[in-house]
Amino acid sequence: MKTFSDQLGTSHTFETLPKRIVSLVPSQTELLYDLGLEESIVGITKFCVHPFHFKSTKKIIGGTKKVHFEKIKLLQPDIIIANKEENTKEIVEELSKICPVWVTNIITLEDNLKMIEDFGQLFNKRTEAQKWMDKINFAHQDFKNFIKDKPTQKVAYFIWANPYMVAGNNTFINEMLRLNHFENIYANREERYPEVIIQKMRIQGDPDLVLLSSEPFPFTDEHAFELGRYTHHAKTIFVDGEMFSWYGSRLVKAFAYFKLLH
Repeated sequence: MKTFSDQLGTSHTFETLPKRIVSLVPSQTELLYDLGLEESIVGITKFCVHPFHFKSTKKIIGGTKKVHFEKIKLLQPDIIIANKEENTKEIVEELSKICPVWVTNIITLEDNLKMIEDFGQLFNKRTEAQKWMDKINFAHQDFKNFIKDKPTQKVAYFIWANPYMVAGNNTFINEMLRLNHFENIYANREERYPEVIIQKMRIQGDPDLVLLSSEPFPFTDEHAFELGRYTHHAKTIFVDGEMFSWYGSRLVKAFAYFKLLH
């Protein structure tokens, strides 16, 4: 019998090593794969697009906000991996009737490393977990050296249109922006993903850069043109949303991408 606590402080006791995993979070599915747990993963969401072959080899159990409880039950999982932001409290509570639901909560780089360390212990993949933690720490240090003399620029990071929504404070995206010396003009909002009135962008911070995320909304040139009209001279850039919002092992690629972005 072993007891572990997830990132919400919930204790989970396992008689044996969890062997059958259902993952409800795309970036965490990628991490589990990178830790060498492909054979243990039995269920994923329709948004779990990495690695590519999983969509034909794993059971799809719905999305991140709407899951098929019966499909999950039939998979007889030993553990379900969820996330505080991606999955609702109601989903977690309902799934807890099937088996332990491990909930992660990732806002900072430290949170991300803790998740990897936790998975290493949970699934007896400590060596693999340490390798990924070392890779991320190395990439992070390398990027810090790269960015240290770059000036700070004000940014607005858009994730949705109709209505327009941005990444605010207490989000992993905001942490990634900060690491890039990007000052988020909406970081002072109480909501994590506030709806904004774009006509007020100048008086609310007047960004140097407007970043349009590739996910979850498919922004077009028309959106870029419309947003550009409400800034003084902001440059509008389409960015890879996975690099800013996916945690886990993805950070190694993200730091390389950020260099190219600059």
